[in-house]
Amino acid sequence: MSSPLIKVENLTLRFKTDEGLITAVDNVSFELAPGEIMGLVGESGSGKSVTAKSLMLLNPGNAVYSPESRITLAANGKTVDVFNLKSPRELKVVRGGAISMIFQEPMASFAPAITIGDQMVEQLQLHGDMSERQAKDFSIEMLERVGISDAGTRFKQYAFEFSGGMRQRAMIAMALSTKPKLLIADEPTTALDVTIQAQVIDLMKDLIAEFGMAILFITHDLGVIAQTADRVAVMYLGNIVETGSVRQVIREPAHPYTQGLLHAIPKLEHLDEPLTPVPGDIPSPLDRPSGCVFHTRCSQMIEGKCDTSVPAVTTLTEGHAASCFVAQGGTDGESEALA
Repeated sequence: MSSPLIKVENLTLRFKTDEGLITAVDNVSFELAPGEIMGLVGESGSGKSVTAKSLMLLNPGNAVYSPESRITLAANGKTVDVFNLKSPRELKVVRGGAISMIFQEPMASFAPAITIGDQMVEQLQLHGDMSERQAKDFSIEMLERVGISDAGTRFKQYAFEFSGGMRQRAMIAMALSTKPKLLIADEPTTALDVTIQAQVIDLMKDLIAEFGMAILFITHDLGVIAQTADRVAVMYLGNIVETGSVRQVIREPAHPYTQGLLHAIPKLEHLDEPLTPVPGDIPSPLDRPSGCVFHTRCSQMIEGKCDTSVPAVTTLTEGHAASCFVAQGGTDGESEALA
């Protein structure tokens, strides 16, 4: 792997609430290189979006980061310590500058009373030195690049006049217009039909080839990750429980949670078979289990060990690691290959 574009080390995030401090992210570490796509996978409530927003310091004011947390970004030939960014001017580096984000629901991200074009122009002028005319021309060009027909007319329209797929494309165009080094895509295909999903995935791959950016792709769908990512990090209740290349994680899943996610995917060749969901529900962050956080739902749980001790990160093969006592002791972990 080349030198990392962004490096996250020991990220721990808690939220102040009336019930006390709630742990949302616990000791998470990962890095991305330029031109790489990393999938961040897990159920709702796993901490994926909170982790991604930490890279841009977008979590609300009641967020408390541990002193050991560190995020470093390589931007413009310099190494930026993200947690040292304080003023709005400094924060522009990670908020629309070197990092852009595609949010899960674009309708909630566009201002409803301002045209798509005016929002794109404002962003370009905020992060660069373009004139209004230059910003308009470039915005229309970006809308065309993401496949929006008659972009000159669409430029003057509002978000509610766009279909769901078009809004998603417009948000991608807006996120890419500042030519970021890192694009965070938070479930960008969840609300789209499968045809539009495929088009968005192909578009993101083309943009990586053109701009050489890295993408952090957040989803709960391992099937999408199998088509998109280079590496995968599986997240559960604020912890990364398994990491590896797409082929390693999907063909040889080591953590029981990863195995459960794969078994829950419908298979076209076995449509009569019942789905096998991961048993139980993800616990509340207010009541985090002791030991391995997944042990309350794990069919392979080792009593007296998984429920009392936190498993260390174990390297299984080169580039493939898991935090699991079962994986350390050896498990077949076989699943049907999706990659």
